[in-house]
Amino acid sequence: MQERPPPDPTKLLSQWMEWERGEETPGRVMANLKTGGLRELLEQLVDVQQEQVAG
Repeated sequence: MQERPPPDPTKLLSQWMEWERGEETPGRVMANLKTGGLRELLEQLVDVQQEQVAG
C-alpha cells in the first residue's frame, strides 16, 4: 500500500471552502477530505488537546 503524505490543513480548508462556495458537491468534498487526511489531522489535534489538558 502506498504511503500517503501527512495531511495539509491549508489544502483541506481549501477543499471545504469549495463546498461552501457551491463549487463542489458534498459527496466530492467528503471524498477529497477523506483522501486528504482529515481524519488523521483531527486525531492529531485531539491528541494535542488531551496532552495539554493532562498537563
